[in-house]
Amino acid sequence: MGLLSEDARWMAAALALGERGRGHTYPNPNVGCVIVAGGRVVGRGWTQPGGRPHAEAMALSQAGAAAKGATLYVTLEPCAHVSERGPACADLIAAAGVKRVVAAAQDPDPRTAGRGFERLRAAHIDVVTGVRGAEALASFPGFVTRQAFGRPFVTLKLATSLDGRIALPDSSSRWITGEAARAHAHLERSRHEAILVGRGTWETDAPKLDVRLPGLEERSPLRVILSTSLVPSEVEGRVADALPAPLDFARDERDVMRISDPHQITTLPCDHLLVEGGASAAAAFLAADLVDRLLLYRAPILIGEGKPAIDHIGLVDLGQAHGRWQLSDARMLGRDRLEVYVRQR
Repeated sequence: MGLLSEDARWMAAALALGERGRGHTYPNPNVGCVIVAGGRVVGRGWTQPGGRPHAEAMALSQAGAAAKGATLYVTLEPCAHVSERGPACADLIAAAGVKRVVAAAQDPDPRTAGRGFERLRAAHIDVVTGVRGAEALASFPGFVTRQAFGRPFVTLKLATSLDGRIALPDSSSRWITGEAARAHAHLERSRHEAILVGRGTWETDAPKLDVRLPGLEERSPLRVILSTSLVPSEVEGRVADALPAPLDFARDERDVMRISDPHQITTLPCDHLLVEGGASAAAAFLAADLVDRLLLYRAPILIGEGKPAIDHIGLVDLGQAHGRWQLSDARMLGRDRLEVYVRQR
């Protein structure tokens, strides 16, 4: 096996480790790292909840003295800026005596953006970049989107009948999709820091918006309500047993926050936001062109007259609808079909 393919193989392992932190490392990206010496792994790490320790720091701690002369594989350029939360990873790598660093992508954060590589080379470390770079950038979309647009990466989830309905005319909606599709939706929740619904869904369905998969309950996201009129007292009265009191929508990040406009997602403490209902909230985010990824769960049923999945999004010309979405994945989940689309920008 050649050196290039060997690098790609170990980088794949680092990418897999980085996925463990998806949705739980804000404000830092979910990076993965593997340290290899003599053809075997001597250290591995991934960004921990809340963003620290970084993946490199975790892997170096595990490797100890074995890091000297080893090759370090990391999915993002090691940081070069010193933070009150911890030292710069580029300095830690140099101090550990690592001989070679293989990085997938350059850090878009202007505090590092190439400076990490410069610092490593100045320490006489061989640096290779661009190995599985596109895959790496796709593995932390929230961080990349926040750096580029100042907002979280937004996924819109829709669970519909074949004819695009989400409920009967009387709003009855449980359950359209089967158990396997619902379990997958909960897995998606566990990979997002925040989940949003509109006020209508909040009041009609009383959703818990948590993760109910065994072993992942602690990964339940921050709950967000999209409403122009909801006040804290209404929420407290609605689910007083589940919320801390008193609620402060301006600051409270423990349980529930409120925004009155989709563009206010820039203020949310998250890099990955899951929009999960209802039709008005979905339409608001689509009309504002803030949806980056679409999860479409379709059950093999027909409802006919009922509640549509999406309200009016302001489209007046069908030509404007084409070329916006590209299918990136499709699979069967029990009897239901999942299609994943990404926004082409």
